[in-house]
Amino acid sequence: MFKRTGCRFVPAALLALAGIACAQGTGAASGSAGGYRMNPDFLAAVRVARLAEREKRFDTAIDAYKKANEVAGGRCVECLSGLYGVQMRNGSYPDALVTAKAMEAVAASPMVRSVAAYDRGRALVARDGDTPKPEQMEEARAAFRESVDLYPENMAALFNEGEVLTRLNRTEEARKDFQLCLSHLKPTDAAWLRVKHFAENPELATHKLAPAFEVTSLDGAKFNLDAMGGKVVLVDFWATWCGPCNEELPELKRIAKEFAGQPFVMISVSSDQDEGVWKGFVAKHEMTWVQYRDADHKLADAFGVSSIPHYFTIDADGVLTSERMGEGSDVEVTLKKLIAKAEEGKGQMGQVGAGK
Repeated sequence: MFKRTGCRFVPAALLALAGIACAQGTGAASGSAGGYRMNPDFLAAVRVARLAEREKRFDTAIDAYKKANEVAGGRCVECLSGLYGVQMRNGSYPDALVTAKAMEAVAASPMVRSVAAYDRGRALVARDGDTPKPEQMEEARAAFRESVDLYPENMAALFNEGEVLTRLNRTEEARKDFQLCLSHLKPTDAAWLRVKHFAENPELATHKLAPAFEVTSLDGAKFNLDAMGGKVVLVDFWATWCGPCNEELPELKRIAKEFAGQPFVMISVSSDQDEGVWKGFVAKHEMTWVQYRDADHKLADAFGVSSIPHYFTIDADGVLTSERMGEGSDVEVTLKKLIAKAEEGKGQMGQVGAGK
């Protein structure tokens, strides 16, 4: 299932531009910051938490972060930040909301309080699901606004406020938020295209868009999902060691050949750790379409992928249209419909242009 996870690409990129780490591990609470950091129990708990988080043993990570924060007297912003991130990844949104509020209570600087308020907003949005009540959306919007007021450079909070405003049918207010975000970006910034699209058409915020991402593919070229406007995209999560993935390879090669020259692009995202094995496999099997190795699993996490093979189809407007898992996942019918629609839209645009 496609799910809400930790830091989404655009807000994370905006946080980075503002000089704020996604993990908020900055600005420890005042007072006892020096004492607990050398405590062996604290250090051991943090090591366990980080290892468990990397290995996706979320229950263990949660317990370890809680233990570390307890040793720190309940005032360790970094521990609470780690705990919040794991709870969001694990889908424990009510617990993440409690943790965000705890971070707000101990944060020592306006910037860290801003990010904690931003995280409170994200937890509210995630908790309330796809059909929130207006009062729930307003609560989230207020959290994002508080975040911006605390630290005006927090463009991620401004972007998320714009999304919520759109869902509240306050489109022009949302447009202003997106335009302000855009004014802080350069065309070379990874988030620029997505924010530009939202500034031009805030209604996009009401659709289930695929996570925005930009990666460097095997051939050294940049692949930015938001630069694929007008094209249908198939995202294939796989690995060389995955038997069912290998069985699907002939079908993927056939799809790449069948839709060549049409408004379609396919990207295969491998979870292989060994770069040499991955490169050798791709070359041997003549996988000529876009290839990317997601060694740290960040892209897989953004899409909520926990098993492979796993496929996502994205229409010409960037809307996530389908998700399929396992071998025998017939995506061809879906692709044909989406590509035909993309071709139709392309033809209509051509007619409009010819009529000018």
